[in-house]
Amino acid sequence: MQLSSTEQIQREILKEAQLYKKLRDKRVQCLACSRYCIIENNSLGFCRVRKNIDGKLYSLVYGRPVAIAIDPIEKKPLYHFKPATSCTSISTLGCNFACLHCQNWNISQEFTEQQIFELPYKAPEEIISFTVENNLPGISYTYTEPTIFFEYALDIMRIAKKKKLYNVWVSNGYMSKELRSLIAKDLDAINIDIKGSDKFYKEVCGNASLKPVLENIEFFYRKGIFVELTYLVVPHYNDKAKDIKQAVEFIASIDKEIPLHITRFFPHYKLNYIEPTPITALNKAKEIAKNAGLKYVYLGNIAAEQDTYCANCNALLIERNLFEVKFVNLNKNGKCKKCGYKLNAVL
Repeated sequence: MQLSSTEQIQREILKEAQLYKKLRDKRVQCLACSRYCIIENNSLGFCRVRKNIDGKLYSLVYGRPVAIAIDPIEKKPLYHFKPATSCTSISTLGCNFACLHCQNWNISQEFTEQQIFELPYKAPEEIISFTVENNLPGISYTYTEPTIFFEYALDIMRIAKKKKLYNVWVSNGYMSKELRSLIAKDLDAINIDIKGSDKFYKEVCGNASLKPVLENIEFFYRKGIFVELTYLVVPHYNDKAKDIKQAVEFIASIDKEIPLHITRFFPHYKLNYIEPTPITALNKAKEIAKNAGLKYVYLGNIAAEQDTYCANCNALLIERNLFEVKFVNLNKNGKCKKCGYKLNAVL
């Protein structure tokens, strides 16, 4: 096949995918996420950033971040992992979901292949240098889904660990079994969305399913990676008591001290006609979570109920005013000064 000059340049700078299987007739199967896409020659996977070129799978986004920023860790949201720190936040174009309510739809959904190659190349070492120069203790892989740019993320993560920087993923939790095992060694913390019932995943997220997400949450927890979870309450879609109860009872079955962020929905993308979540619905969801025994439940996207209290004596431990964080009755060992109970946190 004769390549144009542009195609030849692109081929030379592309990164061959790390997890895939070659099939007959130049087809390949991507092993990065739980979709396990079978991709025809010269075609893209569901995420549109992994391409089969002549029977080899390539990452189109390696080294091409669409966003590099500095964020407080609380914005991820992570409240119990390295609170009061800020981190480098990076992402590329693309996602392995197609959520109708995506708040970052302009970089996860609405892009072209050409736009990918218009982004300037940033080597993993440049992301590390940016982090060190800004005196930041870690890096988060966020905004879109890090699973779809994992080769890039993993190369950064491995250097970061050597530099004693932390690595955090903000994820939909739909990575494959192969990928979760690959990243576990270099991953320090992860926030995973539980989006709702299996029906929600199929109808709202692009024909995905709940089961792999739950399995991955438990996997990372058992591996000792710090886990926090988020449940975005979308009116008319996943706000029924039975849906919330199913989610929180699953969390409680693993560990009642896993922090849960119950978050307010605002209209975005293809669900821009849905009203914001009523505060009463958030409070009801929190009540259901507390009744299930969860110790640390926060309400997100509202300026209330952000503080952390001791799970034993209810003393105020961490006070938050948006992203301003103040330690109150918490000692350096992460124990409550009032009763000595250990907070489930990495300080």
